[in-house]
Amino acid sequence: MVSPVAQFQIKSIGPELNLFGIDISFNNSALFMILATILTCVFFMKSIKANYMVPNRIQSLAEMAYEFSINMLSENVGREGRAYFPWIFSLFMFILSGNLLGILPYSYTFTSQIIVTFSISITIFLCITVVAFIKHGIKFFTFFLPSGTPIYMAPLLIPIEILSYLSRPISLSVRLFANMMAGHTMMKVFGGFVVSLGVAGAAPLLVLVALTGFEVLVAVLQAYVFTILTCIYLYDALYLH
Repeated sequence: MVSPVAQFQIKSIGPELNLFGIDISFNNSALFMILATILTCVFFMKSIKANYMVPNRIQSLAEMAYEFSINMLSENVGREGRAYFPWIFSLFMFILSGNLLGILPYSYTFTSQIIVTFSISITIFLCITVVAFIKHGIKFFTFFLPSGTPIYMAPLLIPIEILSYLSRPISLSVRLFANMMAGHTMMKVFGGFVVSLGVAGAAPLLVLVALTGFEVLVAVLQAYVFTILTCIYLYDALYLH
């Protein structure tokens, strides 16, 4: 039986390329990131092209995604966050597309790779930190000492706040990676039971069907959690404490 974690292996597609000893070959993870981006663009181009007075299914889904994203941003960041809507919306749709695309048979879930989720998270972390510095300048460092805190607590609180701030990209990336990897591993295990048990695999098959539905829910939920945490971090950058 193939190992349940074999599905997460990164495989090169085409010729192997090396740059100063670093493998930069095109691989299945990069392929599915491109596919997720293309499918998202095609989806919204189709929805815009429809433009019916009474929305069809594609147009309704696109409008729901738009309204969901802008409401999430408004509720967690406020009016000032509207300027960052294209970024937040693109992030949400990219993560969501990658999660859902990975559920399809013979596909690849690039959000199950820690290097991918960490790269996205560290980029978000750096961008938000830059936004905070541009808006507040040196005052940004007051974020690590909440207003009203007794000065004698500063030696204890400041290191804790700095450590908490620096751990954001780690917690953000691990949460997405771990949830997607765990769900797909479990589906692979039950899929192996169905094949190996033959006719007696009816019960595991029912469980697998239920798990597939649950995995779709997890895919949407993790995209939401990843994006809403980004909104919360953006709020901290714009308003500090």
